[in-house]
Amino acid sequence: MTIIQAIILGVVQGLTELLPISSSAHLYIIPWIFEWTKSADFNVAFEAFDVALHAGTLLAIVIFFFKDWLELIVRRI
Repeated sequence: MTIIQAIILGVVQGLTELLPISSSAHLYIIPWIFEWTKSADFNVAFEAFDVALHAGTLLAIVIFFFKDWLELIVRRI
């Protein structure tokens, strides 16, 4: 997987994750459209990269909403 491919997939993940559509589907459609899936090297790297993208999204959401969640927890106690 090249840096450009990683950036494109990261942008797609960032734009589609919080929409009420499947961001995972986009991560499979984009490589198929650009015919990246024909490369065995891409396919091997993509499996781990897909998980890393979702983990990064989760981390971003946790960081962004941390103060709000903390405030809700403190109010409940």
